[in-house]
Amino acid sequence: MVSWDLPADPAVVSTARSLAVRQLTQWGLEDLATSTELIVSELVTNAVRHGTGPVRLRLIRHQLLTCEVSDTSDSLPRLRHARTADESGRGFFLVAQLSHRRGTRYTPDGKIVWAEQELPPAI
Repeated sequence: MVSWDLPADPAVVSTARSLAVRQLTQWGLEDLATSTELIVSELVTNAVRHGTGPVRLRLIRHQLLTCEVSDTSDSLPRLRHARTADESGRGFFLVAQLSHRRGTRYTPDGKIVWAEQELPPAI
């Protein structure tokens, strides 16, 4: 498991993606880099836009790869189907498509939004 505390600043999203991809490379999970990068991007962006800081990103490698993003807000993300002309609203839908399971849980300090991905088979 690794975690990073991030400022609640939109500029940090690219840093979060880079941190996640670097960690996946260290774990030998390059096959999950593209999907994880998108999941991290969407979850961190939502935390920065709709939550309150600070934001924490955690990657947990166990039987699955879990990406968690926490913030101090209690507002929940909603799974929406954005219309063609909408400029937002696709993020959590994208996370749902890329992950095995996803959800949200409350903490004493806010919430954690998480997404799990299956690990590639060991060779």
